[in-house]
Amino acid sequence: MQNSFDKKTIAISIGDLNGVGIEIALKAHAEVAKICKPLYCINSYMLHQACELLDITPPSDFEIFKVDGSFNIKEGCVEADAGRYSYDSFLSAIKLCEAKKADAVVTLPIHKEAWMLCGLKYKGHTDLLRDYFKKDAIMMLGCERLFVALYTEHIPLREVASHITKNGLLHFFLDLNRAIGDKQFGVLGLNPHAGDNGVLGDEEKIIEAAIEEANKSIGKEVFVGALVPDTAFTPHARERFSHFVAMYHDQGLAPLKALYFDESINVSLNLPIIRTSVDHGTAFDIAYQGKASTLSYMNAIKSAIEFATI
Repeated sequence: MQNSFDKKTIAISIGDLNGVGIEIALKAHAEVAKICKPLYCINSYMLHQACELLDITPPSDFEIFKVDGSFNIKEGCVEADAGRYSYDSFLSAIKLCEAKKADAVVTLPIHKEAWMLCGLKYKGHTDLLRDYFKKDAIMMLGCERLFVALYTEHIPLREVASHITKNGLLHFFLDLNRAIGDKQFGVLGLNPHAGDNGVLGDEEKIIEAAIEEANKSIGKEVFVGALVPDTAFTPHARERFSHFVAMYHDQGLAPLKALYFDESINVSLNLPIIRTSVDHGTAFDIAYQGKASTLSYMNAIKSAIEFATI
């Protein structure tokens, strides 16, 4: 166990309070407090309201950083007030890191529709981080056995092909390499069978040209592809690669979540702060029922500490 003086301070963005985030934070608190100093971005009124719904008493050492605002928690409901509060909690956590009062941010799940209902332009945490820091934040999700970095994220599928450009991919590959080092990545093609040499599409030619130039710039073979997407995640293929680049959201996350749903996390790379997150949603269907798993959250905490220690 770390000496208490060596523990990292982790700002916890509490997420949508109509969902499972606060339950997870409370359930895991004793374990989390052994390995870091958690600082929860929530006010006392909202914390006690959540605890009443969960029929528990707040832990005596549950340290909070006050986030103004209040509303009536409605478990399992999509509401603007909950969306706004989750946004304010996240901004508070970011600012704690900027002020050097926290070493990293760990986020619990927000609800994208709730953010839209309260008038926010962002589709999620990564969009906000990208705009806030004016940096091309990279979304990478996974666990020790498999990580997937997403070239495009929350855009309609029909728009993905138009985003496949050599300069865009090259910029992405080089940023990813700077953020994570010379870890080798398998890069997925866009089309079925990776285009079958142009029979099913030619975006792979663009992907391969960007890979070649990125590797040349780095000075070694860091990126390999374009790989056939439907065989890239087989056990045999994963003997070679534990890290992949997917061209779009579901291409990478469907296999990841099928294999490692409970334990995966979300990491935001290429930013001036460290941010990790659970890799699941608000789970409104089980909110305040005592059923939420803490595994992804604990992995996010551990990864945040690890990144903050480097």
